[in-house]
Amino acid sequence: MGEVMTKPEALDLDRMPVRDLNRRLQAAEPGDRFEVVNPLGRHSLAVGLTRPVEVTIRGHAGYYCAGMNDGGIVTVEGNAGTGLAENMMAGRVEVAGDASQSAGASGRGGLLVIRGNAAARCGISLKGLDIVVGGAVGHNSGFMAQAGTLVVCGDAEPGIGDSIYETRIYLRGTAKGLGADCIEKEMRPEHRQHLAGLLQAAGIDADPADFRRYGSARQLYRFKVANLGSY
Repeated sequence: MGEVMTKPEALDLDRMPVRDLNRRLQAAEPGDRFEVVNPLGRHSLAVGLTRPVEVTIRGHAGYYCAGMNDGGIVTVEGNAGTGLAENMMAGRVEVAGDASQSAGASGRGGLLVIRGNAAARCGISLKGLDIVVGGAVGHNSGFMAQAGTLVVCGDAEPGIGDSIYETRIYLRGTAKGLGADCIEKEMRPEHRQHLAGLLQAAGIDADPADFRRYGSARQLYRFKVANLGSY
């Protein structure tokens, strides 16, 4: 006989405060499933998860949804506000709609999928998280990104990859202006393979051959006395 799937536990935010919601989720056992109803854009939903629990948010989420996630699987069936999956360490976070600014900021691991557009500073100070955006990203996305990957299936507003370190950026659309020290790089077979894996994991149907790769020119790594007047 196959495994019996239990019905997700319903958590109604019209009947409980966000603090109690997060306490319940953080105390859950691996494999537990939850359905959060009436989120109504409330802030800090499903933060600080440390176990592989599944959380589906039936609606829009406010600021810092799924922040500090360390293994949880969080799905938002709507849009998400500022700081989505900030400092994420492991697991998966997926948003059906759009995300506001600073999505995935300082993320260290796992996968963040935004099926719509992401606003300004998506993936700033990235430290290992993989982000796949189905639409466009706002200005200064990937700013000071150190490790991990930013995949953008749409266009990028000015300043993408500004002061980037070793993060890889794959862009299918148009870069409206590269940031300081960000340059286009050769898209080799290993990069197409890497990108194909991320697109498959995100469930996005796109051809890796349509993307271009961007990264660091490595001119900002060390202080140069000749540039003293510019600092």
